[in-house]
Amino acid sequence: SAGAGARGTVRDLVALARAWRSPQVVHRATLERATHPHRPDLAGVLPGFGHQDPNPWGLGPEIRGHKQPHWTGTANSEATFGHFGRSGTLLWVDPVADRTLIALTDEPFGPWAARAWPLLADAVLGTGPNDPSD
Repeated sequence: SAGAGARGTVRDLVALARAWRSPQVVHRATLERATHPHRPDLAGVLPGFGHQDPNPWGLGPEIRGHKQPHWTGTANSEATFGHFGRSGTLLWVDPVADRTLIALTDEPFGPWAARAWPLLADAVLGTGPNDPSD
């Protein structure tokens, strides 16, 4: 499956992020359905972050919701959606903050990501310890 072995470049992820932010290939209504909770009350496991209740997912992307702990930052809106993988790559779109983060690494997903990714997200959103306004 694409969830276990798809390969791509940062350019490919940028193209996906652009398609999620400004749909031209799929109808906007389709994108809205895909990036909003499909079963909002469903509990489940978020890999690497444990049991979540609820654990909302869209039709493909994972939805931030109120999950804690989470791979996005504490400042990400509940509308944030995206995906991360075992290769250490992530992509999220926060439509409320009007921000997107793409990160490709050379380190497989592990405990380091659970610590680093939320800090990176908060820095991108201007709320982290490296906030340029500090």
